This record gives sequence, C-alpha cells and structure tokens, in this order.
Amino acid sequence: MKIAFWQIGKTKENYLKTGEDQYEKRLKHYLNFESNVYPDIKNAGKLKPADLKKAEAKMILAQIQNSDHLVILDEKGKSFNSVGFAKFNEKLFHSGSKRVIYLVGGAFGFDQSIYDRANQKIALSEMTFTHQMVRLFFLEQLYRAMTIIKNEQYHNT
Repeated sequence: MKIAFWQIGKTKENYLKTGEDQYEKRLKHYLNFESNVYPDIKNAGKLKPADLKKAEAKMILAQIQNSDHLVILDEKGKSFNSVGFAKFNEKLFHSGSKRVIYLVGGAFGFDQSIYDRANQKIALSEMTFTHQMVRLFFLEQLYRAMTIIKNEQYHNT
C-alpha cells in the first residue's frame, strides 16, 4: 500500500518546509510514502473563494483513481488522540486499498465535490490552523503513529 500526502500550493515558510522535509524523510523508513504538491491555480487571487475551490477540486479529482481511499483533513472531521490515529492508520493498512491519499486543501478549504468523493474526513484539532501549518502537524502525527504501531520510543505514553 502507498500512502500519499497531497497538498495544494507550495509551503512558503522555510521553517515549515524544513520540518516537512524532515518528517517526510523519516516516514519513508516505515511506509511507501509520497508527497505531492499541486500548483496554486493561476490567477487565484482574482477568483472568488467558491470558484477557486472548484478549480482546485477539478485538478485534484482528475488525479484520483476509483480505487483510492481519500481522507481529507478538515476541522469538522473525526478527531483522534495519537494512539487512536495510529489505530486508524493500522486499519487503513489492512483495508485492501492500494493507495490512501491524505489531502490538505487550499486556503479556503474544499469544494463540495471533494467532500462527496472523500471516504473519510479527519481533524487534527478543533482549532483552525493555516493550511501550511497543518502539513507539518499532520506529517509529525503520521510519523508518531508509525512509531506507535512499531512500538518504538518516540511516543511517550
């Protein structure tokens, strides 16, 4: 199984990108892992938020296969503690899906078509974070989940 982490737009802050790179490198020790950054929509600043979300959704949905399991990161999704998130991932690993895609949306979130296609939605917190910060937080939590699954020392229970 492949775990894919998809994001719309590049991370602009170097301190966040450095952290993302570190956790992506660590994750490759545990998973068949890929990270895809989809480009910002051209002239995004001139579009209404609803139109921007539709354009982003069209770009993303064109890349998703029917057999993919899509998990979107959304503040209204299911919340987990770290051990619960590890168990959630363990179930996904045994689900028979060839690829699980974790998707972080753009600055305005997701178009309804993404919600309709998603198999699940999860939240990192009830708080709102920038879509760029969420990337680092998610990668760290996925790494933590892998160390929990492997019963390694990183996570202190």
